[in-house]
Amino acid sequence: MQAKKRYLTLLSAGTCLALLLYLGGVQLRAARAPRRAAPPGSSRHGPGAERPWPRFPDALRPFAPGPEGGGGARVSPRQRRDASAGLYRGRRCRMESCFDFALCQKNGFKVYVYPQQKGEKIAESYQNVLAAIEGSRFYTSDPSQACLFVLSLDTLDRDQLSPQYVHNLRSKVQSLHLWNNGRNHLIFNLYSGTWPDYTEDVGFDIGQAMLAKASISTENFRPNFDVSIPLFSKDHPRTGGEKGFLRFNTIPPLRKYMLVFKGKRYLTGIGSDTRNALYHVHNGEDVVLLTTCKHGKDWQKHKDSRCDRDNTEYEKYDYREMLHNATFCLVPRGRRLGSFRFLEALQAACVPVMLSNGWELPFSEVIDWKQAAVIGDERLLLQIIQDRIFKHISRNSLIWNKHPGGLFVLPQYSSYLGDFPYYYANLGLKPLPTFTAVIHAVTPLVSQSQPVLKLLVAVAKSQYCAQIIVLWNCDKPLPAKHRWPATSVPVIVIEGESKVMSSRFLPYDNIVTDAVLSLDEDTVLSTTEVDFAFTVWQSFPERIVGYPARSHFWDNTKERWGYTSKWTNDYSMVLTGAAIYHKYYHYLYTHYLPASLKNMVDQLANCEDILMNFLVSAVTKLPPIKVTQKKQYKETMMGQTSRASRWADPDHFAQRQSCMNTFASWFGYMPLIHSQMRLDPVLFKDQVSILRKKYRDIERL
Repeated sequence: MQAKKRYLTLLSAGTCLALLLYLGGVQLRAARAPRRAAPPGSSRHGPGAERPWPRFPDALRPFAPGPEGGGGARVSPRQRRDASAGLYRGRRCRMESCFDFALCQKNGFKVYVYPQQKGEKIAESYQNVLAAIEGSRFYTSDPSQACLFVLSLDTLDRDQLSPQYVHNLRSKVQSLHLWNNGRNHLIFNLYSGTWPDYTEDVGFDIGQAMLAKASISTENFRPNFDVSIPLFSKDHPRTGGEKGFLRFNTIPPLRKYMLVFKGKRYLTGIGSDTRNALYHVHNGEDVVLLTTCKHGKDWQKHKDSRCDRDNTEYEKYDYREMLHNATFCLVPRGRRLGSFRFLEALQAACVPVMLSNGWELPFSEVIDWKQAAVIGDERLLLQIIQDRIFKHISRNSLIWNKHPGGLFVLPQYSSYLGDFPYYYANLGLKPLPTFTAVIHAVTPLVSQSQPVLKLLVAVAKSQYCAQIIVLWNCDKPLPAKHRWPATSVPVIVIEGESKVMSSRFLPYDNIVTDAVLSLDEDTVLSTTEVDFAFTVWQSFPERIVGYPARSHFWDNTKERWGYTSKWTNDYSMVLTGAAIYHKYYHYLYTHYLPASLKNMVDQLANCEDILMNFLVSAVTKLPPIKVTQKKQYKETMMGQTSRASRWADPDHFAQRQSCMNTFASWFGYMPLIHSQMRLDPVLFKDQVSILRKKYRDIERL
């Protein structure tokens, strides 16, 4: 096992070194302070000690063209499946499962490059890559000594519209006698996919081969197996190159421009939205963001009203002069996630400002880019512009620079920070000491012994209950007023207009407290349980706090996310059938989430609780909090007590599995976070007198 780890480390280091030999043109001439030697026995933890590249827990999906977003031939579902086959078949590969370490044990880390086949053309860029490997100390001309194999077939440009595209690559690769389904092979790629989708498929089945790929997304990147490399131009030097431009270690650097960019603007299609919005920020002084639509054969046919003006402004500035005299350089995505601007900014000692959602940054396994780049969200730009237009509700500096950031704090909700659950500590405030219960009712009242009436009485007895709202989503008419039990707190019955699941999370004006106790009609809770849950929530007002816990997991056999209700030692969701959360999440659910997800919830009459957990975890980057509950909850709560109970539907569980993956796809990652923490009352189950316990009734349940 130790030998295996050593070879894994050697292989990773060797691969990066081979790549860096080629990419050696990017050098920074930085002032270096003398470094003291570490004392014997000590260890230095480099940036690879933890996963460096943030996977945008709050990131939105990159912009994609709508149905009207540009022409191009339509791709059939079958073509799409064939195109993606090569990329996804080996997506579960890791070094332990798809790499033969035995090949490296005898001769160490040696790399074999296949001889060029007769009649096969190789572009200059790929020739340089191969030459860099063949000139390194890792190279061997004897395949029997090799630990790693590199194709001589040119795989750098897999855009079918490119003149460098190699046809029939699938059969050519399969005919290689050493191919062995790609095991111990490394494939280099800069460009993949073509108009209009620009997928990450390389056009052939890579099997168990590793990818050294530019513009690879975090979704398709296989950690500790693939290597993300920077996108470099055909003019990039194989060795040497210009020195970096960091002359003095001046912080902050005294430069002419604060932020610069100069590049193409796409009028339609993927990658167009971000660059099309840059002109809003350009001021021609310290912020110079220049775009041109003067590229491609038919640009004049598609030009918009800004093209001529932008082109004129574009020609006024010298790109190199801007680059070497700027503190920050914008690196927005193009058609693909990567951009030449990334390497150019680093070489100019200009801090890259990344606007490319989901891009696995180059060599992220060993480089902590959080130390060297500003990583933003593509939609951040539009939010800033929105704040400029609607200044009366614009977000202030605290909102932008304090968790959870400006993207999740909607100024339309309130201009007062105390109305949000994230700033109580900063403002020296606490949430209001009472809650509003919202009971979702879908079953007709036919008996005074129904669970919903017992629940209403128990909740009303809570010392923290300010009012109860019954959301009547039943097809039957509203019950007469005398059918509801008399309580010490107001009971407001609201008849749902559309009677859909998402209506339980509407931001009703009747909710006057900060806290919402969300309840299903068949929930079984005692007054003591309600009181305890609320006292816990007061310490964690930004989270969901409650009783019924569920969890998610990755199903390796199906290669998809799974949902489980099994009783385990951890959880990642607290269902909203018995949970407390801040009322702001009603507003965020209604106005932040897309109609497509809410429509799915309403059509299925299912998964609204999962979607709320996705949303809150995406905002807070924290798991919910589970509190003490009786063990009978699994059988009694949300069970078969209601004739209209959706939990009795045999398709209910399968639908929730599907929801998990649809939601994760929209968020661009899995925001749910596992937790093993459960909060119990002090002295819970302790062998002391029951009279000494505040929440003594919970132990009897």
